[in-house]
Amino acid sequence: MIVYESNKNWLRDVRHLSTSWTMQKVMRSTIVTAIATALICVFYMEVMQWKEGTLNLTIFSLLGVVLSILLSFRTNSAYDRWWEGRKLWGSLVNNSRNLAVYLHSVLPVEDMETRHYLAARIANFAIALKEHLRAGTKTSEFVLVTPDEVAHYEKKTHIPNYIAYEIVQRIQDSFRAGHLSTADHINIKLNSQELLNISGACERIRKTPIPFSYNVYLKLFITFYAIGLPFALIPVFGYWSILIVAFIFFAFIGLELMAEEIEDPFGLDCNDLPTGDIAHTIRNNVFELLEVHECTKEKPQPIYSKVF
Repeated sequence: MIVYESNKNWLRDVRHLSTSWTMQKVMRSTIVTAIATALICVFYMEVMQWKEGTLNLTIFSLLGVVLSILLSFRTNSAYDRWWEGRKLWGSLVNNSRNLAVYLHSVLPVEDMETRHYLAARIANFAIALKEHLRAGTKTSEFVLVTPDEVAHYEKKTHIPNYIAYEIVQRIQDSFRAGHLSTADHINIKLNSQELLNISGACERIRKTPIPFSYNVYLKLFITFYAIGLPFALIPVFGYWSILIVAFIFFAFIGLELMAEEIEDPFGLDCNDLPTGDIAHTIRNNVFELLEVHECTKEKPQPIYSKVF
């Protein structure tokens, strides 16, 4: 995700347009549309030499309103998915901290083995979930795990589930050993179970995209609108219709592509959620709370050269 501070001088942001993936896709489509409109203009004005419009401009005004409403729904739906994903990862941060605080308050100070074990599992759960939502887990990012444990993880199809099981199992062992009271055991168990609730909610977003038919229909609507619009504009604006159609198409397709980028918030697009940074925050916070200081992993570096 692009992390930035609000810039009151918006002209300074315009310089970044050349480094934008989304803008490059929009411009390619817009250039193709402008060329097609130019060909229609030549055919309409020079070859056929029509003097009157073949389509009513009022119709396209009404269709433009309908298209704007559909695009508004599209972008709002995509942003709702993005924001829900961010709230879920915020809940993961809070839940991980709460779990670490509770464990620190009830575990014996001298039981460093359990502290190391649980700190690593809570941190690794966030790392595993980040990669699981990207359809693959990089076990090389895990902390405080042995090669045998890494090999064991790699055999699992759902690593976050297994790590959550390990957390619950170790809490159960501590309860049986008399390190936890019944009330502590229940409260900690509820916190640990919340990890799977967050994981399931994230998977719901990841595996339930915007309906395909709606997505395709909107693209077809924009395409046919751009193809038909020149026939209504040329009699009034002549060759200026090329710029007008290109600008209208630029606005519509830009909104569609931006919505398409953020509807899956857990991927690797520039505007997707910074789940790597959030996992790094969880790891640092949990290790600090449980007084485990062996974590030497560096913060993930930015992987993008383009801004959006």
